[in-house]
Amino acid sequence: MVCMSETYFIGWDVGAWNCDKNSNSRDAIVILDGKECLIGTPWRGSLRETINKSKSTKDFIAALFSLCGLVNTENKNVTMAIDAPLGFSDGLINLLNGTIFNKNIESHACNPYLFRETEQYLFKEGFKPLSSIKDMIGSQTTKAMHVVKKFAANIESCGVWIDNSKKLRIIETYPAACKELNLKNKLEDNENQDIKDALVCAEIAYIFETNKDRLRAPSSEISEKEGWIWTLQN
Repeated sequence: MVCMSETYFIGWDVGAWNCDKNSNSRDAIVILDGKECLIGTPWRGSLRETINKSKSTKDFIAALFSLCGLVNTENKNVTMAIDAPLGFSDGLINLLNGTIFNKNIESHACNPYLFRETEQYLFKEGFKPLSSIKDMIGSQTTKAMHVVKKFAANIESCGVWIDNSKKLRIIETYPAACKELNLKNKLEDNENQDIKDALVCAEIAYIFETNKDRLRAPSSEISEKEGWIWTLQN
């Protein structure tokens, strides 16, 4: 467990690669400190150029802080929760490599090409997660995965990625499955939905480090390459 006084929590609601051309859905960043307080100014725009220009994890984190009007110091730990898939299903990867699923495919929610195990689990819990293949989130998926591979490429455990310096952890979450989360009036009611979703992500990042038992955790059978969506327990 990291020391909360030395940790920041970043929530990222992911827009498409060229979301600067879409006023309805863009990247959004919210940052919380170790006391779960919102710091800086929530930011909304396109992260494409920030991602392209950042040469290291340090550069990327510093850029995110700067966008929110903050100065990052090197000795801080950061946990980031991202609202976008951070992997594709093993079934899809196997298919691309020439191996088909050897059982009948009938239920939409259990289609191994469209959904990872973590998404199939959420269906069973009563949610309707999107598919990176079927739905219009393929751009967001590749953008988020690109960031993970560029800045935090090591798998620490299933659903948790970390950089070489162990200063940045990245997890995946799904705000639509965290509606019971108490946002403590941190934002105005009329705030843009992208910002609201980014705040939910930041809150999940905080809970992940401070009270992980509140979150649905992967079983030992879940593929590390597929990853896991961290959401609140019922």
